Amino acid sequence: MATAAVISSDNRTIPSYNRLEPGSSQLAAACYPDTDSLSSVDANAVASEWVESFNQALSAQDPSAVKNLFLQGSCWRDQLGLSWDYHSLNGPDKIVSFLKSAPKGSRIGSVKTDYSNATRRPTVSAVDFKGKVNGVASFLTLETDVGRGRGVVRLLPDSKDGNKWKAFTLFTAMHELKGYEEAIKDNRPQGVSHGGHPGRKNWQERRTATENFQGDLEPTVLIIGAGQGGLTSAARLHQLQVPTLIIDKNPRVGDNWRNRYHQLVLHDPVWYDHLPYVPFPSHWPVFTPKDKLAEWFESYARLMELNVWTSTTLNDAKWDETKRQWTVTMTRKKANGDTETRTLHPRHIVQATGHSGEMKMPSIKGMDTFKGGNLCHSSQFKGAQMVSEGQRKRAIVVGSCNSGHDIAQDFYEHGYDVTIVQRSSTYVMSSKNGLDVLLGGLYKECGPETEDADLLFMSIPNAMLKRMHQDATAEISKRDEALLRGLDQAGFKLDDGPDDAGFFMKYFQRGGGYYIDVGCSQLITDGKIKVKQGQEIEEVRSNGLLFTDGDFLEADDIIFATGYENMRGTARKIFGDELAERVRDVWGFDQEGELRTMWRRTGHPGFWFFGGNLALCRYYSRMLALQIKAMEEGIMKYEDP
Repeated sequence: MATAAVISSDNRTIPSYNRLEPGSSQLAAACYPDTDSLSSVDANAVASEWVESFNQALSAQDPSAVKNLFLQGSCWRDQLGLSWDYHSLNGPDKIVSFLKSAPKGSRIGSVKTDYSNATRRPTVSAVDFKGKVNGVASFLTLETDVGRGRGVVRLLPDSKDGNKWKAFTLFTAMHELKGYEEAIKDNRPQGVSHGGHPGRKNWQERRTATENFQGDLEPTVLIIGAGQGGLTSAARLHQLQVPTLIIDKNPRVGDNWRNRYHQLVLHDPVWYDHLPYVPFPSHWPVFTPKDKLAEWFESYARLMELNVWTSTTLNDAKWDETKRQWTVTMTRKKANGDTETRTLHPRHIVQATGHSGEMKMPSIKGMDTFKGGNLCHSSQFKGAQMVSEGQRKRAIVVGSCNSGHDIAQDFYEHGYDVTIVQRSSTYVMSSKNGLDVLLGGLYKECGPETEDADLLFMSIPNAMLKRMHQDATAEISKRDEALLRGLDQAGFKLDDGPDDAGFFMKYFQRGGGYYIDVGCSQLITDGKIKVKQGQEIEEVRSNGLLFTDGDFLEADDIIFATGYENMRGTARKIFGDELAERVRDVWGFDQEGELRTMWRRTGHPGFWFFGGNLALCRYYSRMLALQIKAMEEGIMKYEDP
């Protein structure tokens, strides 16, 4: 399976659809294996035989025997099972090299075939998008030296070795620590201590003391940001009995969504967006409006008993290398209007301010001369106002991804003449066709359990995901043919994503550059929203924009939907240069094809980055919480491999 190749961080020489986060790696798509077609096969027998051989090799600590169980071009993807990091070990030689270099060899002691439901038990299944390469897939349970977990193996016959069944992909992930299991199901709290206990406090009194960290109570973890990243990671830590405090500068939980542009609705479907422990109810709409999501976040924080201080500003944070703890000073405006300054000493800080960092607002000559209404970044835009009858108003939206399209559509629906400025190219797919193709088999009504769907998605190494999504992108384009043809004829420049791999690869590689169409594309096709393509802005004038080709467009409102900086820039703003220089860049692929720095050690002890869409936050919140819990219980050290 192909590895990532480093490309220069100078993106000026790279087509926009292949641009990378600075310093990240260009991920080469894997190749489908060349195998004979299957006639009939006993999936249970195939999986059981491979598992038995794999366990024998692990028990014997024999890397060569492990190697013989993997195809050429295979990949073993692991999350906290083999080590305290995330790895994609591409090819049998890389697997052997890793096992030989690891201090304990394989920390995974054994695996078992999972027969617990129809999704998990061994079955004949395709390993490619088109269903032409079939093998045997099975869920696994696994045990490591310190924990338990789950996995997925996909097996194919090796035509070069007598059609012996070997692993094409193996995925392993630790899900719990032995002796420190989550406080759920059979391990749930009693909620009461029966008998005579003079002076005991009730639940509300205990909850108030915990939430406010009264007396000598201190949080082990301080999370900055009460969005999906902060809430999901705090929920996981809470179930592992790790005292955690979330702070947010906004007055209410959910304001990070509540304060965004008026017509914002999530572009991902409800089945993909569930939060840990408390899924959306069965009546929830397929696509969630921003204010409804904000209300859900606020309710979630209460239901999960998360400690959240809103209207709170971080004043200072200093790391003590010797004590391995922070000294943090913050100012909090309480519900009764009082203001207090608190100093706390967490051992971990999680920056959950969003996978994107500070807004990327261009500096253009003449911006201070504009005499119209709004001239702002999309994150500051509250929504268009209806144009009065007989009045003409013009809006320009600079940027052609999700926010840019949504805002342009909002202006149009409020009576504006609208132009969207597209400087390079955009990947576009319709919401229905795109999500049906990419998510339909996993995240849907009456689909697999969410945890099973997550495991299946994560079990595909990113290099193979890229190869599958090249086929998926071609299928989406075929279904969206009329839509894309209309956009092209309207002068809107399209691309198919990095190496024709579409939406997900653009998201993972650079965090943007795409539009999931929910109606704006037809407005562009019909000429109801105009397009200015391929030109940079020369100057902002009092009544519009001058472009480098000499064109001038009048405007009453100008919105820059120009994206966001790297999270590392936000860390620099909050914590200063010393920390920012010590942590690594966030997002984009590393050499093995894993996402960089997010949800894993950053290079600075006691400091973590956390972000992503709701699905990624749901999944990786467990991984982050396990790492922190393991450190707190002395199971791992920050420096451990």
